Amino acid sequence: MPPPPEALRRGPFRAGTFRSPLHEPRTTVVLGRWLGAAVLVCFLTGLASHLLQDPPTWLSGVLPARPADGYRFTQGLHVISGIAAIPLTGAKLWTVYPRLFEWPPARSVLHALERLGIAVLVAALLLELFTGLLNTLQWYPWPFPFRQTHFWLGWLATGGLLIHLAVKAPLIARNWRRPQASVPGRRAFLTSVTAAVGAVTLTTAGQTVPWLRGLDLLAPRRPDIGSQGLPVNRTAAQAGTVTVPADWRLRVDGPRPYTLGLDDLARLPQYDAVLPIACVEGWSASARWTGVRLADLLARAGAPTGTAVRVTSLEADGPYRVMEMPAQYVDDPLTLLALRVNGETLNADHGFPARIIAPNRPGVLQTKWVARIEVVR
Repeated sequence: MPPPPEALRRGPFRAGTFRSPLHEPRTTVVLGRWLGAAVLVCFLTGLASHLLQDPPTWLSGVLPARPADGYRFTQGLHVISGIAAIPLTGAKLWTVYPRLFEWPPARSVLHALERLGIAVLVAALLLELFTGLLNTLQWYPWPFPFRQTHFWLGWLATGGLLIHLAVKAPLIARNWRRPQASVPGRRAFLTSVTAAVGAVTLTTAGQTVPWLRGLDLLAPRRPDIGSQGLPVNRTAAQAGTVTVPADWRLRVDGPRPYTLGLDDLARLPQYDAVLPIACVEGWSASARWTGVRLADLLARAGAPTGTAVRVTSLEADGPYRVMEMPAQYVDDPLTLLALRVNGETLNADHGFPARIIAPNRPGVLQTKWVARIEVVR
């Protein structure tokens, strides 16, 4: 293509516009290594979260119920790595953005395809980080469903990143090791980026890392603040379960179906389990739950070991009103139909009269206001 016309030789298209020596490959490669690691961790832990929330049929029976804190760890790491990726993305884009104004815009068909791939990668990554950050605030100012969109954007961003790495592999290899000659300002710039990543991590990770809770300044949730010492995502008022019917009885459907009132449940053997509520927004908090083992309730209904169940809530609607629990969770001795938390009877917001609590499960699947438990296979 011919040189750009004089009308375009202004602003970013003017020769010598970008004078910083840090717009160079070595700085980009260093930041790219950090960002690539953050994106990979974020993608893998996000995939784990998706599979635990909505497992395919072939996988549901083999998902592990232990470690009990597994989901707390993976989802906390998902949000931590996603937040850390925000300043890393900004810094990396700053090092390469002068290339947006190269002339000619495309030197060949392959070069045009490469630039199109980079555009898709950047757009997917920015949208993924933006929607993920707003999800931690439980703010959804868009018309599309968050979870499905976030899932597919994750695949698009990660796939685009792998293709980009393959295309740029020779350039990355040439700049992987530290050169003998140092670029002025590079060390200070990378130190500043490191400090920014450390600052946002330390001031938000406390919502899932207990020993960082004292630094939890920017996180949207404090897991130790809330009724009965726990936060609440969906209140009884939102679910329409503030008032439980006076004649409430738990129905357990199996080979020998039966019903139990609250007093009947209280007379059954009670067990304690210290388990976390871990939510997709990245916060988690442990509590001591007391109640009846789910496996005991099913054994009384004549259901054999290895039985999966469907749990139905009293709430009138909501995406998690009905929850299916694979057999490995049902059989785990830590899985309870909880009646108490931290020594107190459950209040309405925490699921009175009874709720499910199980190890290694997303908070949205720890069904509150339980009305029915039925054997499904």
